[in-house]
Amino acid sequence: MANITAAAVNELRQKTGVGMMDCKKALVECEGDMEKAIDYLREKGQKIASKRADRDASEGCVLSATNQDKTFGAVIMINCETDFVAKNEDFVKFTHNILETAINAKAKNAGEVNQLVIDGSTVENLIVDQIAKIGEKIEISHYEVLEAPVVYAYIHPGNRLASLLSMNKTGFDEKGHDVAMQIAAMAPLALNKDAVSADIIEKELEVYRVQIREEGKPENMVEKIAEGKLNKFFKENTLLSQDFIKDSKKTVLQYLQEGDKDLTVTAFYRFMLGA
Repeated sequence: MANITAAAVNELRQKTGVGMMDCKKALVECEGDMEKAIDYLREKGQKIASKRADRDASEGCVLSATNQDKTFGAVIMINCETDFVAKNEDFVKFTHNILETAINAKAKNAGEVNQLVIDGSTVENLIVDQIAKIGEKIEISHYEVLEAPVVYAYIHPGNRLASLLSMNKTGFDEKGHDVAMQIAAMAPLALNKDAVSADIIEKELEVYRVQIREEGKPENMVEKIAEGKLNKFFKENTLLSQDFIKDSKKTVLQYLQEGDKDLTVTAFYRFMLGA
């Protein structure tokens, strides 16, 4: 049996983040071989991951960021099982490191993110390592990117809500930041009414028709009243038509075009835990 020193246990702990007792057990099982012990712990993490695959991971961390010149940005949600883990500083740093690496590599989707390498390990393996360390299901549930002349990111305090938007012109950082906060606060469904899916529109119209008929309105007025309600729906739920949160006398589009008549948002994402 190999002589397992405290220094070796500590080294394995530093490399994997796993508890001291589990590190010692791994080294004992692997007769002091550091690389085999790392693989042993990873296999243990994979077994835990398999056992917890059906568990509900509804907590987590949501972050967004851009590259240095603000031409590429991403928003990510990494889920875990408990609020205790989600609020842990190490878990937030873990999420941030993955997001930063993804942005630097311009990863386009979660599959690409999982194959990125950080400190010699793929993100996929690092997640398995975290599962072994924490004992909870962990997964990248959402990841989206925007690439444009300029991209803005906003993270609401608490790391449970973040937004990302792209604009067609540079030089309007204050407006970009304001609208990123608008997206987080007001949860628009789409950029404008043309971007609302036909299914959503028909569903809303059907709800309105039922309401109007229950109110006893004449049948020949049902469609006209329903269209009026739909226009109100567009006003409240599409970003560019929403009242601007800092000045409700103007829409978001009007606020943007105070700076430049052609300035607009071209796309956005909003991720929130539990939504």
